[in-house]
Amino acid sequence: MRAVVLNCTLKKSPDPSNTQLLADVVVEALERRDVEVRTFRVVDHAVPPGVVTDLGEGDEWPTLHDALLDAEILVVATPTWVGHPSSIAQRVIERMDAMISEQDDEGRPVAYNRVAGVVVTGNEDGAHHVISEVCGALGDIGYTVPGQAWTYWNMGPGPGPDYPDTDHGHDWSKSTGEAMAANLHAVATALARTPIPPPPSSS
Repeated sequence: MRAVVLNCTLKKSPDPSNTQLLADVVVEALERRDVEVRTFRVVDHAVPPGVVTDLGEGDEWPTLHDALLDAEILVVATPTWVGHPSSIAQRVIERMDAMISEQDDEGRPVAYNRVAGVVVTGNEDGAHHVISEVCGALGDIGYTVPGQAWTYWNMGPGPGPDYPDTDHGHDWSKSTGEAMAANLHAVATALARTPIPPPPSSS
C-alpha cells in the first residue's frame, strides 16, 4: 500500500516545517503498517494556479497528480493562517478539482477507492474549521474520508510558540495522529477488498 503526504507549508526547503513535524507522526504510524510513504513539500514545486491537471510547460503539478494516482492514501498537511488553510493547500485543492471529471477504466472518478485525511498546525485557533474545509473538498473530489482521519496542534487563540518549541499538546496530537493513520489504513484495506462501484448511470 502507498501513501502521499502533500505538505502545504509556506516555507521552502530547507527551512524547517512545523507542519512536517506533525505529519511525520502519521507517516511513522503508516510505515509501521508497511505503507510506503512519499512526501512532497508543494511550495518547492512549480504549481501555478488553475483547475486543470496540466497547464503545460513549466507546470510540475502533473508529477504530483501522478503520485496521487499511484497511492491509496492521501494526507494533506497544512498550517493555519487567519483561521484558514494555507494558500498552498487551497491551490492544491483547486488543481485537484480536475480529478472530479477524470475516470478510471471502469468509469469511476479517479479518486474513488482512495482515502484521505488532514494534518493541521498553527498557533491560532481554527483547526476544526481548516479540517472541515479540506475534508469537504476531498469528499467532493471523490476521496473517502474515514472518521477521525485528522490530527492537529495549536496553542489556542493568539500568538505563541511553534510546535517544536513546546511540549504542550504533543501527546494528544501524537495519539490522535496514530489513530488517524490506523483509520486511514483500515478503510483503504476495506476498499481494496470491496471497491466502490461506478456511479449509477444517469441515462
